[in-house]
Amino acid sequence: MKKVLLLVGACVALLTACSKKDNNTDTFDPIAQFDKDSVLIVNYLKANNITATHDPRSIFYKIIDSGVVASKPTVTSNVTVKYAGTFLDGKSFDSNDNISFDLNGVIYGWQVGIPLIGKGGRIQLFLPSYYAYGQYGRSGIPPNTVLVFDVTLKDFVKK
Repeated sequence: MKKVLLLVGACVALLTACSKKDNNTDTFDPIAQFDKDSVLIVNYLKANNITATHDPRSIFYKIIDSGVVASKPTVTSNVTVKYAGTFLDGKSFDSNDNISFDLNGVIYGWQVGIPLIGKGGRIQLFLPSYYAYGQYGRSGIPPNTVLVFDVTLKDFVKK
């Protein structure tokens, strides 16, 4: 009987230990983060007197130059761009004067924003972290970071 009680006690202790939540683990709430990012972007736009369009997906953008609007890239196009990426504080994290890539292989914010302009066009994208590098970030970009991109579409090839 003692062995049975000891075995039951050990099982209960094991199950209790397994069911305890680790207080060091934060539960990520993407909706709350998205709302927080949107407020940060709206405040940034107001503080910098920037008039931007807020599309239904909550991407904010400002078209500086529409470019050749007769033909625009699609998400499956290969694009060549010049871009600069900054944080809301203005600190640069990346830039390139001439890079080509398949648009469907980059962050969602670019997939939505770049097709809004034609060749020679320029757009500023103000992206909630969900449409950039999200809760994981990437080298040089902390998790849950709002990003600003200034993108010039130099050329594209539709696929």
